[in-house]
Amino acid sequence: MNCNVSNGVGLGLRWEFLDEVLNCQLDALAKISFFEISPENYMRRGGHFPAALERVAALWPISTHGLMMSLGSTEPFDPEYFDELRRFLGKFGGAWHSDHLSFSSSDGVSLHDLLPVPFNHATARRIAARIREAAERLERPMLVENISYYTTLGRSELAEPEFISDVLESANAGLLLDINNLDVNAKNHGFDPWSWLSRIPLDRVVEIHVAGPEPYGDGLLLDTHGSPVRDSVYELLAWVLERTGPMPVLLERDNNVPSLEALLVEIRMLASTYDAAVNRWAMRQGGRNAA
Repeated sequence: MNCNVSNGVGLGLRWEFLDEVLNCQLDALAKISFFEISPENYMRRGGHFPAALERVAALWPISTHGLMMSLGSTEPFDPEYFDELRRFLGKFGGAWHSDHLSFSSSDGVSLHDLLPVPFNHATARRIAARIREAAERLERPMLVENISYYTTLGRSELAEPEFISDVLESANAGLLLDINNLDVNAKNHGFDPWSWLSRIPLDRVVEIHVAGPEPYGDGLLLDTHGSPVRDSVYELLAWVLERTGPMPVLLERDNNVPSLEALLVEIRMLASTYDAAVNRWAMRQGGRNAA
C-alpha cells in the first residue's frame, strides 16, 4: 500500500464517483497523483466503502484530512477518537495528517461546522499546544488548514496571517494552505489576498487545497466546494507554486458533484497550471544556482 503522498494534483475521493474510479481505465486517471479522504467518513464503518477504499489505496497514495479534531476547542481531546484515528492512519495514512485551524465542538457536542477562533496570542498558544499533543497521539506530524469564515469571534490582537504564523511556529507544524478559503475570505471581507500571502511563512506550506465557492445573496461567497475553481484561485495557486516549488495540490468537490469525466477535465487544467508554475520555480532555482 502506497502511503507517501505524491507531488502533483490530487482529487478528494467522494462516494459519488468511488466505484467509477475503480472501474475506470488507469491511463484515464494518469493526471491524478493522489486521492484525499476524511477518515471520519470511514472509521467505525464496515461494508462496501472501506473495502473499496482498500482497493483505491492499493493503486494511489492517500492523503488524510480530518474534520472533527476541533483544535480550537477548550475541552480535552477524546482519547477514543484519537485511538481509532491512529489505527486508521496506521493503515491508510501518509507522512502527515491534517485538520482545520478552527473549533467544531463544544461541551462534547459536534457543531457540524468549522468555526473561527479569536486571533490573539493566548488562543495561538493554546491551539499550538493542542497541535503538538495531536501529533504525539497520532505519532506523525500535523498540518493545519486556514478556514473560510463569515464573521470573527472575540477581540483580535493579530491579523490572520500573523496569527497563523504564530500558531505554526509555536507548534512546529506545517500549513495546509487552502487557496479557495483565502480567496473567499478576501472577497467577503474586502482584503488583498496577495498581501495576505506575502505575510505567511511559505516555507511551512506542505499541501495546497483548491475548490470553488457558490454565490449567496448580495455578493457573498459561500465555501461550498460546489463549483469549478475560480480564475482568481488559479492565479494565486500559480504565485504560490512559483515560490514553493512542487507539492501536493488537491481539488475538492463536495457539493453539486459532477461526473468523474468532468472532474478529470478540471484536473487537467490544474495540472497545466501546476506544471507551468513549477517550471518557472525551477528556472528561478537555476538562476540562483548560476549566480
